[in-house]
Amino acid sequence: MRNKDRADQPTLEAIAEAALTVVDDEGPEALSFRRVAQLLGVSHATVFRRCGDFDGLVIACADRLAARMPLVGQDQDWATATEARFAAFYEVLIEHPGLVALRSGRAWWGPHLLSRLVEPQLAHSIAAGMAPEVAIRVYRRLYLLTLGAVAFVDHRDAKRVRTAARTALAALDPEDFPALTGNLNVVVDALTDHEVYHGALRQLIDASAAACPGR
Repeated sequence: MRNKDRADQPTLEAIAEAALTVVDDEGPEALSFRRVAQLLGVSHATVFRRCGDFDGLVIACADRLAARMPLVGQDQDWATATEARFAAFYEVLIEHPGLVALRSGRAWWGPHLLSRLVEPQLAHSIAAGMAPEVAIRVYRRLYLLTLGAVAFVDHRDAKRVRTAARTALAALDPEDFPALTGNLNVVVDALTDHEVYHGALRQLIDASAAACPGR
């Protein structure tokens, strides 16, 4: 009977999917072992045992998303492969901004993120001629750019973001804020323009490529 009970318990993947549903539908503040357990029809102790702690639950969610990212090898040139890896990371995260909010300083050490982003990026950079200390700095810059672009606004509801920004900017005194009020439409449109991220990503990659003599 005990073996049957263990076999019937939710997998870590199922727990992560349920947790992502909570974060996406109810907000990051709603995530808890009890809420995930409710969705799965198990006890909160079962979810806790699978994850270890709340950090483990967040890491499981992040790694579940990372599993959807493509494996980009070194058969492409360094710049093309680098852009593909981080663009894929960005696309996954913009669909789940609540998870980024939950990250809050937590390191993501899940196996899928490591194997689809961190390890191949560092290995490719070193193979292209970067010194390891340069490779990790370049990785960190690209990673922080991506997280910042995702965390800045909720891209799932671009219309709401633009409406809120337009309302806030329209209330400003033009004498105190001439650049913002005088270019209101430009500022508002840029908030949800994905090309802002992709353009910055390409610029950063281009600036880093000089350290890759073997690219």
